[in-house]
Amino acid sequence: MSIINTAYGQLPPAFFFTRLTETVAAYADTHPDQRLLRLGVGDVKGPLAPAVIEAMRRAVSEQAKAPSFHGYLYEPGMDFFRAAVVAYYAQRSVTLSPEEVFISSGAADDLGAIGNLFSAAARVVVNEPAYPSYVDTNRMAGRRIIHLLGTRENGFLPLPGPDLDGDLVYLCSPNNPTGAAYTREQLQKWVDWANERQAVIIFDAAYESFIQDEDVPHSILELPGAETSAIEICSLSKTAGFTGTRVGYTVVPRALVREGLSLRDMWIKDRTTRTNGVSYILQRAGAAALSPEGMVQNRLAIRRYQENGRILSDVITRASRWFTGGRNAPYLWLPCPEGKSGWDFFQELLERAQIVVTPGEGFGQGGEGYVRLSCFGSREDTEEAALRLTKLL
Repeated sequence: MSIINTAYGQLPPAFFFTRLTETVAAYADTHPDQRLLRLGVGDVKGPLAPAVIEAMRRAVSEQAKAPSFHGYLYEPGMDFFRAAVVAYYAQRSVTLSPEEVFISSGAADDLGAIGNLFSAAARVVVNEPAYPSYVDTNRMAGRRIIHLLGTRENGFLPLPGPDLDGDLVYLCSPNNPTGAAYTREQLQKWVDWANERQAVIIFDAAYESFIQDEDVPHSILELPGAETSAIEICSLSKTAGFTGTRVGYTVVPRALVREGLSLRDMWIKDRTTRTNGVSYILQRAGAAALSPEGMVQNRLAIRRYQENGRILSDVITRASRWFTGGRNAPYLWLPCPEGKSGWDFFQELLERAQIVVTPGEGFGQGGEGYVRLSCFGSREDTEEAALRLTKLL
């Protein structure tokens, strides 16, 4: 009998991003005179907001004095941060209690750990192309994956049909990598489907702060019935530039019950067993990011990325090319010229325009023949990339 989790052997080799990095590095080494414009990586450009930095400084000072020192914390999160999340949701007319909010070290951690609540027999629906972790973490647990394909025909926003039969569904809206975003009417179809079948939606809201259209919900919990069908996972990585600071939160509604068990109560047991929570200093930083002052400051950075999206969208539109994203999300999803793979077009953009993008093949089924452009570059690089794309397209 094997004592090893053989499901790890079913994971694809971790060569995609290695190949991407090595290809770009090799080109840079052999073309030192060329200025590379990196529109591939979805990482923010700093600095953190002044309100966040000041909160961290105060928290560090508190840790330097015995009367204000904080040791072990309550694993689901400090009251002040959970209250800040509740107030943030109230702006969208979503009523939460602090006990439904769980502070994390970023969405990626909880997206991987939330599967602890479900059996290995649960069938997992993943809308693809998708963030690779949705598939890989469930493969590690030995679950069956149902790949629901996003296509140009459905706007990369697949909807549940009468024959779709799953237990867990991963939805990301606005989406990484496609930038597509569900409207309220579309997302309501998923909520109704989950309630009818007693399925659970894992809703990744990492990019909600980039939404500009009124008919696109920032939270699935804005929709009737979501409190009995959805867990929402969010991050301050893109909202407040916390990619290197690592703070996020997960909302598990009290009303979400399956097979007589409260998923919120189960998540409390999981978190208090598997983690020691997030540090006091980082929780103070997160609460400051969601304060009125912090949100005003963070919106300035988000507007810069949104403007980058507009600049890139305008170029592609003028070239009469179809694409998704660029408005409600910091990504654009662009079809390759006919007959080219994502890798082919990536190589062409690198060699002919010195623009680095991400081949769609890295995001699973449906990614072949597409590339992802990131809006997180500097304004200078984005404007230069727009000029080069104009000539190329």
